[in-house]
Amino acid sequence: MRNTFLTIGVAAAIISLSACTKQPLSHLTDDESRLYITNHNDSVSFTSFKTFSIADSVAVINDNRLRGKEVTDVDTAYINAVKQQMILKGYTLVSNNQNPDLGVDVSRIYNTYTGVVDYSGYAGDYYGYWDPYYWGYPGYDYSFPSYGVYQISEGALEVDILDLKDASADKQIKDIWSGLIRGAGVFDVANAQSGVQSLFDQSSYLKAGQ
Repeated sequence: MRNTFLTIGVAAAIISLSACTKQPLSHLTDDESRLYITNHNDSVSFTSFKTFSIADSVAVINDNRLRGKEVTDVDTAYINAVKQQMILKGYTLVSNNQNPDLGVDVSRIYNTYTGVVDYSGYAGDYYGYWDPYYWGYPGYDYSFPSYGVYQISEGALEVDILDLKDASADKQIKDIWSGLIRGAGVFDVANAQSGVQSLFDQSSYLKAGQ
């Protein structure tokens, strides 16, 4: 997206963390751990749009590949929450065959990261929490592999607003706003409404023209 402006919102408790605790992140609630990121094309006047249509299913993207479309209870909750926020912003909901000014997509994104931990140099410092005798092997020593492999899976919810009004001009559909929610409890139905509201609350420019 060209000429973009990025906004990152995070719970106030994270911003105000002090050095009074050694592991402050371990004391955060699920709500406080979630991160809200919005990005928009700052050359676009959002008041120039009046109508929108929203996809009736959610795209499932796994490691940058589209795996299909689904409609779970979580998906429905997010679609309805986005629909509600768009209406509150003054946009009128129409069907996708009524030439809407804006198109709205919702996606579930999953990424898996793989890494390697090098244990060399550490095994010699390990004396064992339990003597090998405890396990029935007196006189034995502990040994460790030189490396270990780990995987981390992360999920996020993304909302994209597309400019359909000028799509015919250059045969391109431009993404003019996107919002991303990351953190614990993202795919919980109970968190859909508050999560989407947080994205829209930090996008004050997102409002329909009169």
